Amino acid sequence: MPRLSLLLILALSLLLPSSVLAEPATWDKHSKRLELAPHVDYWLENGRTSFSEVTQLPDESWTAGGDESANFGYSDDVYWFRFRVTNVTGVEAVNFMEIGYPVLDHIEVYLPDAQEPLLLGDKRPFYDRPIHHRHFVVPLLLPANETVTVYLRVDTTSSMQVPLTLWERDAFYAADQGRSMLEGIYYGIVLVMILYNLFVFMAVGERSFLYYVGYITTMPLFLASLHGVGFQYLWPEGTWWNDQSIIVFLNLVIVFGGAFSIRFISVTRENHPLLNRWTMAMIMAAGLMAGAGLFIPYKHMILPTILIAAVGCSTMLVLSVVRWIKKDPAARYYTVAWVFMLSGGIVLALNKFTFLPRNLLTENATQVGSALGVILLSLALADRLNREKKRSFAAQQRLLREERKARLAQEKSLRVQQEANAMLEERVQERTRDLETLNEQLLELNATDPLTGLKNRGHFDKAFQSSVVHAYRFEEVVSLLVLDIDHFKKFNDTYGHLVGDDCLKMVAQCIKRHVTRPQDLAARYGGEEFVVLLPDTPGDGAERVAERIRKEIEKTAFRVSGEMLHLTVSIGVCSVSPARADATKEIFSCADEALYEAKGQGRNRVVANRHQGQAISATSPA
Repeated sequence: MPRLSLLLILALSLLLPSSVLAEPATWDKHSKRLELAPHVDYWLENGRTSFSEVTQLPDESWTAGGDESANFGYSDDVYWFRFRVTNVTGVEAVNFMEIGYPVLDHIEVYLPDAQEPLLLGDKRPFYDRPIHHRHFVVPLLLPANETVTVYLRVDTTSSMQVPLTLWERDAFYAADQGRSMLEGIYYGIVLVMILYNLFVFMAVGERSFLYYVGYITTMPLFLASLHGVGFQYLWPEGTWWNDQSIIVFLNLVIVFGGAFSIRFISVTRENHPLLNRWTMAMIMAAGLMAGAGLFIPYKHMILPTILIAAVGCSTMLVLSVVRWIKKDPAARYYTVAWVFMLSGGIVLALNKFTFLPRNLLTENATQVGSALGVILLSLALADRLNREKKRSFAAQQRLLREERKARLAQEKSLRVQQEANAMLEERVQERTRDLETLNEQLLELNATDPLTGLKNRGHFDKAFQSSVVHAYRFEEVVSLLVLDIDHFKKFNDTYGHLVGDDCLKMVAQCIKRHVTRPQDLAARYGGEEFVVLLPDTPGDGAERVAERIRKEIEKTAFRVSGEMLHLTVSIGVCSVSPARADATKEIFSCADEALYEAKGQGRNRVVANRHQGQAISATSPA
């Protein structure tokens, strides 16, 4: 039975530790900083209670807070806190009482001998505070060798955390200087990273850098809202925005972080369709939450925001691990960075939900983790940019090699084409020369009598006309010889046409031998009749040429059936300097009449029609 009683007493002592009230804190001459958590009692208010009613509560109504700072998480309850401090220094001390959680909404501080409570909280303008600090700092007078009791009433929609610290004033300012320096280092690092990555985005146009700038901008803004820095420096009069900014910026951290993750480590619909859809859904949900944070009160938004933040951070860590497993080089830095940032976020969330105590580590875990994460992600972006530059350089080198090959091939092709063109041109020229030769031959054949080899009548007519025009223009003498074989019809009838043809050929050869100048022309005019055109030749010269031709034909014999035959010709000569350019008919008629005169005089002779030639020369144009 005694053993059972002992067990019951032990169980009651474990189950009812709140029955023991906190001991008063002692402030001595060596005290600089005193954590008040072990000396704090709290009472849950049931309905609105006045300060006088609270002071009349029996000690059994109060509960000792324990060694850790008061942390009751998110609830609608209102709590009263009290602590007692005994000054044993022997002199009056003016200290600072610090409430180190800057997002509490309403705080009523009841100091000893004060007529009215001191009203604090982030629902009041920042400059209403007795000491302008991001935390709630209240001067506290401690009379010598006395014990004072301080009461606080706290009503908030944020996490019910009331960390109380008693400071010696100089020690407070010294410690705050160190904390401000750390805050400045953190925000300085972030600002440098924001500007650097913004300039890189403007230089390269890669959207990953823009999403990263959005992420590292909203993350410090969220922490500035949570730690009271934003309320102190950015919006000291924005009491409504001070709470809502936490909601908006935390959701925007997930939006930009998710967008950056998808693009930076290539979580696309092609390679990871499920993860891509899940992350996009999370980004859209966070975006909607950020928009709703502008209209819906903080107390309705904070729990869903914390939930989506935890899911978002975990998702991005999973993405990085998956991409690391897939051997994405960018995922190495990214994974380590998200481990730091996610650790800080988880520690903060567990602290707000009272799973972890409130201390220097848990309160600054998010800042430390985000700072390390920002640095590592910047290194990851720099590494990716370096790899992209190397890939771009390699691609440029490859393109240059391909371009060089293409240029060489083009030059070779051009050379082949030039050779082909030259060959083609040579062939064309050769074909042109051949055609010209053929044309000349055709013209020659067209202008040549096929039997005698002399020019034909058509060619003679054209040449005769041109020669007369030339003689008229330059006042030169042109001579025309008309030859006819004597008794050729009888000869032809006697010996036959074949012999007659041979006779014509012999006469033509004799004429050719005496018509030697390039401008002279001998032609078969028709039948047994021949003509010789002698440009720029006076009458005497023409007569001598005609006489030589006559004699040559006369003495030339040819055999016919064992018989030696001789032929004679009669020649009429007309030499004239034409008075008209179209005097061809008159000149030919003149020579033809001389021919008939030669035949009338007995044939085998040369007759020059001097009188008619002179008449043609003297005739003026009509």
